[in-house]
Amino acid sequence: MIIRTEFPYETTHEDVRIPLPDGVELYARIWRPVTDEPVPALLEYLPYRLTDWTSPRDWQRHPWYAGHGYASVRVDVRGHGCSGGRPGDEYDARELADGVLVVEWLAAQPWCTGSVGMFGISWGGFNSLQIAALAPAPLKAVVTVCSTDDRFDNDVHYMGGSVLAVDMHAWAATMLAFASRPPDPRYVGDGWRRQWLERLESVEPLIHTWLSHQTRDAYWRHGSVCEDYSAIRAAVLAVGGWHDPYRDTVLRLVSHLPSSRVRGLIGPWSHQYPDRGLPPGPAIGFLQETLRWWDHWLKPGSDSGSGTGDDVMGEPLLRSWISDSHPPATVYEELPGRWVGDRSWPSASVVPVPYGLQGAPVVVASPQHTGLDAGRFFPFGNDADLPPDQREEDAKSACFEFPVGGGPDAEAVEILGRPSVTLRLRLDVPYGQVVARLCDVAPDGASTLVTRGALNLSARQGRDRAVPWPVGSYEDVTFELNGIGHSFPPGHRIRLALSSAYWPWIWPRAGSEAGWTLDPAGSVLTLPVRTASSADAGIVFEAPEQSEPLGVSYPATLDEPRPERLVVRDVARGVWRLEVDPRYGGTRVYPDGLEYGEDAVEEYEIADGDPLSARTRSEWRIRLHRPELGWDVRVETRSEISCDEGGFVTSNEVVCREGDEVVFHRTWERRLPRSAG
Repeated sequence: MIIRTEFPYETTHEDVRIPLPDGVELYARIWRPVTDEPVPALLEYLPYRLTDWTSPRDWQRHPWYAGHGYASVRVDVRGHGCSGGRPGDEYDARELADGVLVVEWLAAQPWCTGSVGMFGISWGGFNSLQIAALAPAPLKAVVTVCSTDDRFDNDVHYMGGSVLAVDMHAWAATMLAFASRPPDPRYVGDGWRRQWLERLESVEPLIHTWLSHQTRDAYWRHGSVCEDYSAIRAAVLAVGGWHDPYRDTVLRLVSHLPSSRVRGLIGPWSHQYPDRGLPPGPAIGFLQETLRWWDHWLKPGSDSGSGTGDDVMGEPLLRSWISDSHPPATVYEELPGRWVGDRSWPSASVVPVPYGLQGAPVVVASPQHTGLDAGRFFPFGNDADLPPDQREEDAKSACFEFPVGGGPDAEAVEILGRPSVTLRLRLDVPYGQVVARLCDVAPDGASTLVTRGALNLSARQGRDRAVPWPVGSYEDVTFELNGIGHSFPPGHRIRLALSSAYWPWIWPRAGSEAGWTLDPAGSVLTLPVRTASSADAGIVFEAPEQSEPLGVSYPATLDEPRPERLVVRDVARGVWRLEVDPRYGGTRVYPDGLEYGEDAVEEYEIADGDPLSARTRSEWRIRLHRPELGWDVRVETRSEISCDEGGFVTSNEVVCREGDEVVFHRTWERRLPRSAG
């Protein structure tokens, strides 16, 4: 990592409030180059508190952009951080309309040329795409990182039409805690308490809404730019990582947007900016790469695609990392592999190759705890994020293997894109799920997860409907696995593992313990096999750069650190429990004097043979303390979900304290019918 302290421009920064027509003001921090000339503006727009939670990350990149001639702006979404108003649902119409107004406000400032770009990772990447689809005139270009174009089938709520238990629960619990945090009196003044209480009165657990929409309806179509790619007028640089759950969005965007204004980049990364150096690497000079994008599209002449940047549009349409085979591990500092390029997508260098399954029909009724070795849905670069050796999971699945030829002339099987499976299944109950995992099996038997996919069998005719299975009948179902770039070397085996359970990723349904019967004779695995391309040559990236860090300290605490992921088996009760510490940030002290403490734990429990025993639980504790102001507040939340024959049962609680005084306490108990999922 190269830390830059000198730039082409000196920089300055200030905090401002952006007025909205309804009287609400959004809190913004603006870094600008010291110059008399107007410059383009870059916007990152999030609910994650610019004065504390994202400030270490913000200081790595916003001053860097300012030092290279851009006004780089970080804005808190309405109802969060130091912004006014009340929190809403994620990406709701109000948030997006506010974002359009912010873009237009920036373009109208005397220090701005009138050209604006948006960038962000995850939430900020989502709303960058969604605001681009609203097409505000000043918005010329977007860099969207680890985001989705499909809020139903490629987000944290549902997977293959099934409730994504692990993150439907965890993210709803996280946002309940985050939305309950107070504004900071250092930045909003004496009105902070009144503003906090107004927020708390409007807080509603998002799980209520998400579980009320169990098929792809109008709620999920809102904000899903895949509904109409043509609405996006801005140029889009789409970035993802093979260890991020949203990477398929990159493949769809480069396939559906005009090649004259889109480029895709997929590396080996987790859910992180590619310059941060968090596992798995290698990291790249991402800020330099995006600067090329901004210079091309936002500097004079960009309307005709001839901006001042170098030939960024001369790059391959899609640049991807192909990982070499590697032994299973829960963390990799760097993965072996190489960069490749494709001038089109779908690529002429990628050919679908079918692998027919063989054998007699087999009943697959996986144990309910199959999936405990799935790893984290959102890897962040922590030590226990990625899936361990898959042999235990494979033993609970039906496995089919395809050897990669050996010998001196044997070649690797290299894949790039989304594998798919067609399976001939019979169910003796109306509902079920199927999970397909693709593994790389080494000669010593070690099984490394390459990619996976899932299908709720009631969603087999479309995610917008739930169709029970005709009991006792065979049907063919086809679904895709997540995209991947991977090389299977000679002497290894390609393993397809099929299971009827995958807890805690997929929430099971009553009757699903019966599993299903697979007829291999009518089933096939199709791999996107890639051959070398002339576009592969010369793809290199600079070493990562960042601006000088903010200087946050992370004091040690006396608490014994809990394991990141701990599996507990109650042998007598036949119950399995997964305990997770998400490790978002822990305790830290900011240069402005704020002491911020954060602790969270998640639990996922299920009993053998009983899908209705599934339970999730999350607890959050947050403390914000300013000794110089005598300000000390705490937020505690508890969230639980279970499911019975009739539907989901949710329980949520928020307790907020100022000092020793409880200033807010509320609980919610809801029953939500299970119509699909």
